[in-house]
Amino acid sequence: MGSTGTVLRELRGAQKTSKGVSLYSRYVNRPAGRVLAAGAFRAGMTPNQVTLVSALFTFAAISSLALAPPSWGLGLAVCAGLVTGFAFDSADGQLARLTGRGGPDGEWLDHVVDCAKMILVHTAVLISFYRFTELPSDIWLLLPLGFLFVSVLTFCAGLLREQLGRAAARAVPAGSDPAGSAPAPASRLRAVVLLPADYGVFCLVFPLLGAPGAFRTGYAVLAAVHAVFLVAFLAKWFRELKAFRVD
Repeated sequence: MGSTGTVLRELRGAQKTSKGVSLYSRYVNRPAGRVLAAGAFRAGMTPNQVTLVSALFTFAAISSLALAPPSWGLGLAVCAGLVTGFAFDSADGQLARLTGRGGPDGEWLDHVVDCAKMILVHTAVLISFYRFTELPSDIWLLLPLGFLFVSVLTFCAGLLREQLGRAAARAVPAGSDPAGSAPAPASRLRAVVLLPADYGVFCLVFPLLGAPGAFRTGYAVLAAVHAVFLVAFLAKWFRELKAFRVD
């Protein structure tokens, strides 16, 4: 795997399944992460180092959001930092699969950074609202708190669904299928429907910081959409885990 082109070809063969992934992650974030992973491989970086680079871009953008008055320039900078951090977040896993250097420490670090960014980005919006924005009503201060709750609950519930599902699947006798069927192939329609719930799409609302009213509207719409998805996800994950029960 000498040349960058060779590394990219190897990375294309080391991708996760596209099932349950939105169009943004499938056609924007993962390909960008693949290029970054190839560069990281050529530079001799480890997956954990790539995770820390992701955290650097993400937390720099979030800090700027909380500390600087909203403007068009700030919005573009915040968006660029978050999007770049998200791409590096994809790159660390791709590099781990390419090199075989992944492990529980890397997975733990990745989840810690993901959880921290979800908490801090909405906290930064709340601080920005409080410090710099003339809100129509103080009730708007509850919006980032609600979005924070929805985001963290979705993240934690999804992570538990994955971990408990794996543990339950290992305990199932060979040949049985408690989930009821084989995994369905990736659906283009589902990938489109999932777009509003994608973190990458969420990042794209920040260029509107130069127009506070438009930003609040876009942020509120995304919060409502994420809340609807949370209800749907919770019902789906509960049914899937219940299928593993042995009465």
